[in-house]
Amino acid sequence: MTDNARARKLADRIQVVVAETLDRRIKDPRLGFVTITDARVTGDLREATVFYTVYGDDEERAASAAALESAKGVLRSEVGRQTGVRFTPTLAFVPDALPDNARTIEDLLNKARAKDAEVREVSTGKTYAAGADPYRKPEDDDEAEAAATPTDEDGSTKE
Repeated sequence: MTDNARARKLADRIQVVVAETLDRRIKDPRLGFVTITDARVTGDLREATVFYTVYGDDEERAASAAALESAKGVLRSEVGRQTGVRFTPTLAFVPDALPDNARTIEDLLNKARAKDAEVREVSTGKTYAAGADPYRKPEDDDEAEAAATPTDEDGSTKE
């Protein structure tokens, strides 16, 4: 069994090798603007998952996925040659969901900004129901305590 540090190092190296090989050696016209975002290797160093993003629409993403699948053998042999491990891990390419998640978060933030602007617009020129400062001050507390403390007829407090 290997340690996680070795698996992380191998994953980092695989990410670099795959990115450089795609840039320099793979000349498939279906391959769009692909960015290798991450790579992960299992603990036994037998399987590697490579995460990627593609700039473009769904058609370009599908074409790039097909190009990566067809170039898998070349990429795996290059990984084996440059890493020098006994068993070259099999490669699996997975589209990274990070851009979609970022787009969803950006849409939610835009909705929140719009709601804040709407609330700000409605509240312009309005006044508070309990006055400008509805909180009690320490002086008010002293007066309230004096009013709530029972006293005798001569003015002394009862205890």
